[in-house]
Amino acid sequence: MRSRQRGFTLLEILVALVIGVLLVALTPPLLSGMSGAAELRGAARQLAAGLRNARNEAITQQREAVLVLDLAEHRFAVSNDAREIALPDSVALHLYTAQSELLDGEKGRIRFFSDGSSTGGAITVSGPKLAYRVNIDWLTGAIAIVEEEVHP
Repeated sequence: MRSRQRGFTLLEILVALVIGVLLVALTPPLLSGMSGAAELRGAARQLAAGLRNARNEAITQQREAVLVLDLAEHRFAVSNDAREIALPDSVALHLYTAQSELLDGEKGRIRFFSDGSSTGGAITVSGPKLAYRVNIDWLTGAIAIVEEEVHP
């Protein structure tokens, strides 16, 4: 009797190699698309954290606190904090706030009062296919992030 040899044929090895090469070649483009969405989400979260920081400062210090957003430079800062937080240049920013809080065509602010309320508004962080809107409730000062699809 003849015993069967165990192992892989040359064809099976070649098929496995082709599948591996395809996976390696197709993975980076898929991940780069995901990094754009992650970058948008990260920018929205940074803005929300800055807004919450300003609100908490207003409540704990019992005085007004302001988040100033520079749309041209993609930066924001919270009053009484010397740091400016940079946002990715690849995202588009739009600020919706009270007319009295617009400093010029490129800068505006959201103001929080000592009771936690605010001037209200929204900041939209958008990319080609996806956008995040950071809503600021005027009455409570609550901050919420809402995901939106961008329609061309």
